[in-house]
Amino acid sequence: MALDPEHCVFCKIIEGIIPGAKVYEDDKVYAFLDIAPFNFGHTLVVPKTHCHAISELDDEYRAAMINAAAKIAPAVMRATGAAGYNLLLNNGQVAGQEVPHVHLHIIPRFVDDKVLLGASQKQYEGTAMADLQAKIQEKIALRD
Repeated sequence: MALDPEHCVFCKIIEGIIPGAKVYEDDKVYAFLDIAPFNFGHTLVVPKTHCHAISELDDEYRAAMINAAAKIAPAVMRATGAAGYNLLLNNGQVAGQEVPHVHLHIIPRFVDDKVLLGASQKQYEGTAMADLQAKIQEKIALRD
């Protein structure tokens, strides 16, 4: 798969067509500061190939994204004085993905920063958890 700078804003940033505040780059990934951050230092790690979802990426690119995030996140913490960070990946518009190019968010966290992630929690009832567990395992097995 190749970049799609004609249609994708992240591909345009990677290609240098539009500006981005790059913090890291290697042969597989490109990382830059988010222009609408939850907290200052919020960084996006994107593969240098155009894919909509992480499930479309090959193992090499997925691994490169995680390895880059593991390298970048501690640097973001040191640079911002953050006490922790979230790694967040949204797949699909309904999940909050605004740009249809897979990307991993590194969100620095501070005490009392008021950033709300996962505010809604549900409770499984009866055998619902075990039933869903079995169904997911079945679907994973079908993909292998």
